[in-house]
Amino acid sequence: MDNMIWTPSPNFDERTLPISILVMHYTGMKSADLAIRQLANPEAKVSAHYVVCEDGQVVHMVKEEDRAWHAGRGYWRDITNMNSASIGIEIVNPGHEWGYVPFPEEQMDSVTRLAAEIVQRHNIHPANVIGHSDLAPRRKQDPGELFDWERLAKHGIALERPKKNLTDPLWTDAGFMLALERFGYGIEDKRDAVVAFQRRFRPENIDGVIDGETRAILLSLLLDRERGDAK
Repeated sequence: MDNMIWTPSPNFDERTLPISILVMHYTGMKSADLAIRQLANPEAKVSAHYVVCEDGQVVHMVKEEDRAWHAGRGYWRDITNMNSASIGIEIVNPGHEWGYVPFPEEQMDSVTRLAAEIVQRHNIHPANVIGHSDLAPRRKQDPGELFDWERLAKHGIALERPKKNLTDPLWTDAGFMLALERFGYGIEDKRDAVVAFQRRFRPENIDGVIDGETRAILLSLLLDRERGDAK
C-alpha cells in the first residue's frame, strides 16, 4: 500500500502455526498516537501487525511472518494459539470505553484494501476474517457493532450476513449453542458467545437472546458451509 509507514514494535516472537486467520480490532484509546505508543512499548507486551488511523494512514508495526501479541487468550475453530495463527489489524477508534464512533470512510477504505492484500497473500478464507470479540467473547467487544463487515463481504474478504430465505430451525437454546460451536465459536460463556455472534451478523440488535432471527442466520451460515460457500 502506498500510504504505509514502518514504525516497528519490539513486541513479537516466532510463530508456531501457519497464518490462517485475520483479526480486526479497535484500539480502544483516546488517540492514534497513544495507541501506537502503547503498541510499541516493551513494557506493555502488546502489539499488532498494522494500525489504521482515522485518515486512512496505515502504520506497519510487526512483520507478517512474526507473531504479534494482539489476540490474547481466545479460540476460533479449534485454534487456541490465536497469535501464532493470525495477523492483527488495530483500527483507531476510542471504542466503547471512550465514546465509540463510526469508522470514517477513509479509514474503512484503507482497512478494506489492506485486508484484501493480506487474505490474498496468505489464502485466508472469508470465514476466518473475524473480530476480536469473535475469538474472545467474554473479554472483548471490538471492532464492535459499527464496524462495516458488509463492506468487506462485498469485496469477498469476509462472510456476508445472510438475509434471504431465512428459516428458523426452532432449535432449543442448547441446540443453538452446539450449532454455534460447530460454526467456530467458543461457547464456555454462553450469553457472551451469543452476543458476539449477533454483534458480527446482526449488529442492530445484540441483546444476547437466542431468538428466531438469530437461529435462522446461524442455520444459513452452516448450510453455506456445508455447500462449500463458507468453510
